[in-house]
Amino acid sequence: MLPAETLDQITRRFAFLEARLNEGASPAEIAELSREYTELRPVVAEIAAWRQAGTDLAEAEAMLADPEMRALAEDEIPQLKARIPEMEARLRIALLPKDAADARPAILEIRPGTGGEEAALFAGDLLRMYQRHAEAQGWDFQLLEYAATELGGVKEAMARIAGEGVFARLKYESGVHRVQRVPETESGGRIHTSAATVAVLPEAAEVDIDIPASDIRIDTMRASGAGGQHVNTTDSAVRITHIPTGIIVTSSEKSQHQNRANAMAVLRARLYDAERARADAARAADRKSQVGSGDRSERIRTYNFPQGRMTDHRINLTLYALGQIMEGDLGAIIDALVAQDQAEKLAAMEGQG
Repeated sequence: MLPAETLDQITRRFAFLEARLNEGASPAEIAELSREYTELRPVVAEIAAWRQAGTDLAEAEAMLADPEMRALAEDEIPQLKARIPEMEARLRIALLPKDAADARPAILEIRPGTGGEEAALFAGDLLRMYQRHAEAQGWDFQLLEYAATELGGVKEAMARIAGEGVFARLKYESGVHRVQRVPETESGGRIHTSAATVAVLPEAAEVDIDIPASDIRIDTMRASGAGGQHVNTTDSAVRITHIPTGIIVTSSEKSQHQNRANAMAVLRARLYDAERARADAARAADRKSQVGSGDRSERIRTYNFPQGRMTDHRINLTLYALGQIMEGDLGAIIDALVAQDQAEKLAAMEGQG
């Protein structure tokens, strides 16, 4: 059974937020209250629906004693008994603790791993895959940094993706992505294996991560691109070094002002991600989640082009739809990862209960 007191606390809190917003709070308070109100609204709707179904079942069972209503009750009772467990399962998922970063925009970082030029070409394929997925979701995709190889692969790419539920959906993409295919540069038709790393970080606000000016060194330099393309004749590229950690971030778009803002945004995201990782490790030292762990060194997925299949090793999911996946159709994969993550969290909560 779901704890009635917990459900009552949530509904009371929601009623308080609704009343406070209607009273007219300060702009800063409205922003904070609205965020919590928006998070609680679907939970309260699930609570109300589940409780109403329970009331309907009790009323239908009482109607069995009335000869005139008995046939109607006998029709309704099986339907309600079938629906209530499904509603309770949805409510349990809605009650799972939320990741505070789920509603944030994401910083996507892609780099080639083992495999030389083929790895760089695959990194470029992954970048296009995520861009197409973002466009299909109606998310905003902004390229922050892009360094290309001579053959058009990616040395390094960073993008900011903003929209509803971006980090909540994309956070499962962090890790090593492996590709098996015949490279364009291979004349013998042999299948090669190479890899690229993907990191998805929640965007951090200035209030989350305070970076004293004394902790960073900012250098400007001349931007350049592959094969002499996009060469900037002014010192507009920016490199920021975070002295305490040694993290280095660069941005080389046309505007030095925008480069500085981009680089600071990426630096904040990396420091925020590191802080979240430390906190997660402290909370769950005795349990490692198999999904969404964010371990950059973990091989999470294989893309096999000759067989047209994609396998996600964390959940043993294989799909023979590689063409659609590379075009950005990631919905089925992400839905499966979300479901597995929720199942693990539910099991952990029940184990603690």
